[in-house]
Amino acid sequence: MAVSSDSVLQKVFAKSPTFDSSKKVLGKAVGISGGVISCNERKLKSEDKIAVKASAEAGLKGLKSYEVNLDLGFDVVAERELREKGFLGIRKTKLVCTIGPACCSLEDLERLAMGGMNVARLNMCHNTREWHRDVIRKIKKLNEEKGFFVSVMIDTEGSLIHVVDHGAPSSIKAEEGSVWVFTAKKFEGSRPFTVQANYERFSEGIMVGDELVIDGGMAKFEVVERMGNDLRCKCTDPGLFLPLAKLSFWRDGKLSYHGLPTLSIKDWADVDFGVSEGVDFIAMSFVNDANSVKNLKNYLSAKSSKLIRVLAKIETLESLQKLEEIVEASDGIMVARGDLGVEVPLEQIPTVQEDVTRLCRQLNKPVIIASQLLESMVECPTPTRAEVADVSEAVRQYADALMLSGESAIGLHGQKALSVLQMVSSRMELWSHEENRQSALHNSQLGNTLSDCIAEEICNCAVQMANNLGVDAIFVYTKHGEMASLLSRNRPYPPIFAFTSDNNARMALNLQWGVIPLLVDLSDDMEANISKTIDLIRTKGMIKKGDAVLLVSDLTPTHATSTTFQSIQVKTIV
Repeated sequence: MAVSSDSVLQKVFAKSPTFDSSKKVLGKAVGISGGVISCNERKLKSEDKIAVKASAEAGLKGLKSYEVNLDLGFDVVAERELREKGFLGIRKTKLVCTIGPACCSLEDLERLAMGGMNVARLNMCHNTREWHRDVIRKIKKLNEEKGFFVSVMIDTEGSLIHVVDHGAPSSIKAEEGSVWVFTAKKFEGSRPFTVQANYERFSEGIMVGDELVIDGGMAKFEVVERMGNDLRCKCTDPGLFLPLAKLSFWRDGKLSYHGLPTLSIKDWADVDFGVSEGVDFIAMSFVNDANSVKNLKNYLSAKSSKLIRVLAKIETLESLQKLEEIVEASDGIMVARGDLGVEVPLEQIPTVQEDVTRLCRQLNKPVIIASQLLESMVECPTPTRAEVADVSEAVRQYADALMLSGESAIGLHGQKALSVLQMVSSRMELWSHEENRQSALHNSQLGNTLSDCIAEEICNCAVQMANNLGVDAIFVYTKHGEMASLLSRNRPYPPIFAFTSDNNARMALNLQWGVIPLLVDLSDDMEANISKTIDLIRTKGMIKKGDAVLLVSDLTPTHATSTTFQSIQVKTIV
């Protein structure tokens, strides 16, 4: 890519392979003329600060400038964090909390939001739709009235076999050697040592000698007798038997039951519920191939006027075997380590987690690390040191988000658990910065078209410029969030403030590493957008004289002759 530049930018770009005059995109040399791609240095009157302005623009002809009043919608938590810690102290790893009986009141939800919850997850396995509707509306009420910015995710139950009743009103201990009957027959009341399954064909293909695993290993049984469609099983590994526990059958170290659809009839009804309530994400359980993800996305595009993002949960051996196609088809990934640990040997879980996280970043899809992060805090007020190390490792791998499950939903110390995630992630991010770990990250090319490749190259270079020049923040002006996502993929040192006029994009960006999304009205006049957003942030006291900000845009002017308009600027505040 040919670039004209003076000495300052030459030094910056010399370190970047993306700005190579001999490089071709899609087999074609990128011609630069008439200032279409140019870099120049200019001095600003700002206490010996040098502001560098680099612009890479396509299609400047036909640009019509006009001004629109911008109303900056700043999340109160991000605003507070910025005031207290400054730009480089803002936490970049996003936090997801599962909402349950322990945290479903308006007051509890407000405390979670104030504690840093970015996304509220509702597990459709539990509670009624009326209960979930009430929680969703409370969250939206907090967003509207208290200035929070919390996205909503529903998590489908998936087609799985689970317990309807196990003979006790709550959890029960399965003792070694005890014999239990597993049945799909419906009966009134509870029967001791009798487990009612939710699926009438649950025992199809199951043989004497097969192993029955409860909730990923909480307890284990051996099938000792078939009685028609019922199974008599002996407990071989004692443990806790929870209500609605999941059942899986194993033979010779492999799952011996297959064939259920990814989405059940109930799941489709839950999807419709999510559409009607305007949720932002749907997490799809037990995804085994890309087609199930594509089918759900097609259904949502036809059913909803709002763009709802689909996250695929990686929790089966089959999903790992088709991982890349699933990641490409989805809008994001959740690594559900609990269920995944049932099908993958325990010693392989850490490397699987790292491989999935790396692939998601390469393909520019957000990834959530979930399950048992702080499991002990369901009952204890402090985590184990091993749990802290586990959280730290997920942050070190640059996962986009960390998720609390039972810790927040039913735990006694949900607020403290969230605080632990916040403290540990902030500390690990600081360590990564101090160790310059971002410099070791390498990305493969994603774009298939010239305009996509240009956007990608600009974002790669913009992050390198931001890191090398030590700017305080990156401001990106984006229509649908693509450029903010590409910047996030590079895991820059400074935070990314994403200004967009698309509320769907804003809610989706809430799951992206390092991105603080802001809903604003954007005009065709980039200079006007820049001036007004900086002025508004300055009036809030969150930016001061001498701060350096890198500015990126993918906005396309309405009357531009080209379909691409992208720019980079680095400015100091005067």
